[in-house]
Amino acid sequence: MEKFKKEIPFLAIALIPFVYLIYIWNRLPEKVPMHWNGAGEIDRYGDKKELVVTLFMLVGITYFVFLIIPSIDPKQKLQNMGNKLNNLRMILTLLMSGLAVFILYSVQQKTSNPSFVLAIIGLLFAFLGNYFKTIKPNYFIGIKTPWTL
Repeated sequence: MEKFKKEIPFLAIALIPFVYLIYIWNRLPEKVPMHWNGAGEIDRYGDKKELVVTLFMLVGITYFVFLIIPSIDPKQKLQNMGNKLNNLRMILTLLMSGLAVFILYSVQQKTSNPSFVLAIIGLLFAFLGNYFKTIKPNYFIGIKTPWTL
């Protein structure tokens, strides 16, 4: 029960895009924009059911990978990281949920701002680059994994 209580904030953040999709579902047409080019112009339409898959791939996989990784760590070195793993989980879950909500908003408005997405990705790389310096060697996260050393 205690472990589930720790998961509630992560689940709440991960479910935000799905709740937003349910909220706008009936207002979406059957064919929705699925891809924009670098200029922000729509270059592919798809069925609105593809949005569910897109959300799961962005938010769901991020959430489940970080949920599973500590249990398959062969030497349990992730446990020695303290709160760093949870901080990284929170930041990436927030980022992916925010990106998913932005995608849904763009689909609904049929407009996109690629500079916003590029700025968010740039901030992610800057954050990860600074954060990975503080992570101790382990099997899954960072640059100092056994396979790279």
